[in-house]
Amino acid sequence: MSKQPPADDFRQPLNTHVAAKGAEIFEKYGPCIGWNELLRILEDRACVRYPCEMRFDASPLGPGEFAHPVPKGKTPEDGFVMHVHPAYLTKRDSVPLLVLYQLVLVNYGEFASADDAEAFGAAALGLDKEEYYSQLCALADQLASGCPVA
Repeated sequence: MSKQPPADDFRQPLNTHVAAKGAEIFEKYGPCIGWNELLRILEDRACVRYPCEMRFDASPLGPGEFAHPVPKGKTPEDGFVMHVHPAYLTKRDSVPLLVLYQLVLVNYGEFASADDAEAFGAAALGLDKEEYYSQLCALADQLASGCPVA
């Protein structure tokens, strides 16, 4: 009987893949990905595997959660609604940072980890992973504290 490789052995190929897909987005839509570029990315099936529309609605979000994709049906092909907290409605420059983090769930489902989301978003925006994570945390902290989103 052969020994199964550790679960972490399967994580690295996905992380490498999502970072490469993020880099493709940066090449195609960067270097400055803003609101309009994000909308084009969501329509591009080479970037976002399944249909995904945006909605500024916090009702399906957990406390302190800035965005999350919600399936529209029983299969991924039915599409998703990316719910974004309404606090970002007037701060659309922050929305690509938040949505790109969540897109790994649309593209890869529950197989994607937080580390994969950081690798994808950072590569898509042309940022160092630590800088991307720092910016995400700052936005999430503002939302959780009730401070206006800057």
